[in-house]
Amino acid sequence: MYRYFLRRTLSAVPIMIGVLVVTFLLFRVSAGDPAAAVLGKNPSPEELENMRIRLGTDKPLFFGTKRPTEAYPSADFTQAQNSFPHIAVSGGGGGSEDGLLLPPGGSLTFERVFLPGKDTVTAAVDSSGPLSSGESSGTEFRFQEPPAKIVLSNTSSVPVLVRKVGFYRPTKGWSDSQFFDTFREIISLQKQFPYVRFFNFGNTLLTNEPIGGVLKRGMAASLALMLPVFFGEILLGIVLAMAAAVWRDRLTDRIITLLSVAGMSISYLAVIIFCQWFFGYYLNWFPVWGWGSLKFLFLPVLAGILSGTGSGVRFYRTVFLNEMNREYLRTAAAKGCPPGTVYFVHLLRNAAIPIVTRASTVLPYLFTGSLLLESYFGIPGLGFKGVDALRNSDLQTLKALVIVGAFLFIVINLLTDIVYAWLDPRMRVAK
Repeated sequence: MYRYFLRRTLSAVPIMIGVLVVTFLLFRVSAGDPAAAVLGKNPSPEELENMRIRLGTDKPLFFGTKRPTEAYPSADFTQAQNSFPHIAVSGGGGGSEDGLLLPPGGSLTFERVFLPGKDTVTAAVDSSGPLSSGESSGTEFRFQEPPAKIVLSNTSSVPVLVRKVGFYRPTKGWSDSQFFDTFREIISLQKQFPYVRFFNFGNTLLTNEPIGGVLKRGMAASLALMLPVFFGEILLGIVLAMAAAVWRDRLTDRIITLLSVAGMSISYLAVIIFCQWFFGYYLNWFPVWGWGSLKFLFLPVLAGILSGTGSGVRFYRTVFLNEMNREYLRTAAAKGCPPGTVYFVHLLRNAAIPIVTRASTVLPYLFTGSLLLESYFGIPGLGFKGVDALRNSDLQTLKALVIVGAFLFIVINLLTDIVYAWLDPRMRVAK
């Protein structure tokens, strides 16, 4: 059993790494420039620079020792059409699809947009020949104290085709990248006890409070809502499915099957709206929005149980029917076991594996919450926090929710495999 547990735990590590890589690619590559999305229309170069530093998106994607800066206007002359705003070109020269042809004696002047602190600024030039800046010559120039203007001149006797000019600041090392920052958010070392820190996602972009505190408060609200829904669905579903299996093809079975199919067919949103109208507005028994006491939980819990029980009954009924004609049940009945023991002990225990499988797919939502329930009833769980973060472009919080949700799925699947091995020793592959 211990070998099986160890092997399953080790096998979950590469899965978690794969999830982190996919999450990293989704948020860093597919999402474009997160800083521009957060700041909205017409941000200044300095605002973009500061937001990228805060988000960590100014760093190299995987590896590198430099990161781009907006302190000087970079230029891609292969994309320009004889027009170079914010860049002064002297000595003639013309632009084309191949780049900017800088004649002998010509120069490019880049005016500083803002003071980039005390960092060294590097100007990297992609050209057909070397340029000069002061006493240095080549295709890369470093400025320890960034000047107000950077002038790149063609001091050779032939024209030089300049394709690109980019400005960069140094990183802390080759591993100071967006990719490694994603792993540091999961686990990082620190000098003080306990020396290891988990799930350090920084601060929210909206309120600048620690994301860890936001997750803890949201998880507590989600658990208060989803735990009753989870156990209510399972208990009610098992009892109704057991009754339908025991009285198969009778009126009881037909009524339960009809109601379960109807429950599966009705939209989750329709159930929520009906519960709010009937119990909240028409009968005026419970509030339909808010958070603070148990009375605020009744309606969302009821809506969650009603929406999820139908599919559960259909699934459990099929599982129980597959076990009804097994010999162990006839043997238990022949020995004089009461019907309650036959069905709720022997039958339920042997049908436990598919029941655990279904329950394991729902368990992560106990912590991450239900998006619809929390949004429509105003419960500040993680589902509500996710919608709020998406609405306000709070990518830090949104990324934390995605990673925590993925981590919960992996851990719960691991625990499910261990429960499988405990319920049925034949499933232990390692001996």
